[in-house]
Amino acid sequence: MQENEVITDRDNVLFEAGIKLGALYHQFTGSPVNLETVESLEKGIQESISVQPCVEKISVSINRDMIRSKLNGKYGYCELEGRMLDVKITAVFKGAKVDVSLAFDTELDYPLMKIEKIY
Repeated sequence: MQENEVITDRDNVLFEAGIKLGALYHQFTGSPVNLETVESLEKGIQESISVQPCVEKISVSINRDMIRSKLNGKYGYCELEGRMLDVKITAVFKGAKVDVSLAFDTELDYPLMKIEKIY
């Protein structure tokens, strides 16, 4: 970075939003889940991330069809995978606001984190 470059509130809020998605992904993937516990896991993820700085709003949805297809017949659960997550976060830092997301991209075969909107 050159000496005269300024780091803006927009830069900071985008960095914070990316950290939230990365932390969420790595903290919760691998969690045991089934169709009876999926709603409470969604709520737990939302509540955990919502207390972090800069988070204005968060929604978490876990794909039930994917869970159904992965359930272990003997024990009746599977592990949460990144491809099962659909997350939307609105983050705010001072005068800057962004919407970011995490969703499975079928073309890339990858749970992609993206900037959706900069206000």
